[in-house]
Amino acid sequence: MADEGRNGTDDLDKRIADAKAAHMQRSKVDHAAEGRAETRGWAVGIEFVGAVIVGAVIGLLLDKWLNTAPWLMIVFLVLGFAAGLRRAMSTSKQFDTDLTTDR
Repeated sequence: MADEGRNGTDDLDKRIADAKAAHMQRSKVDHAAEGRAETRGWAVGIEFVGAVIVGAVIGLLLDKWLNTAPWLMIVFLVLGFAAGLRRAMSTSKQFDTDLTTDR
């Protein structure tokens, strides 16, 4: 009778250990996927902000050179915003297609 109780405990211990191992494996995969998603999110944001800043700087330099302040800066700021938005959308679309092909 004591053997039956001990075997049941061993079986339970094995199932608990297996469940913990499976959970740890899933956690590692989930953390890796979260890290990739975060990196991709930062990449999209940095590309967008970079395009806006480059557009503003080009406009500012042209304004100083042509003495047309602030009109060219405004125009190039809007163009930089549009270029950044377009680039962010295309990068996001590329990331989405990468995610669907990885599965």
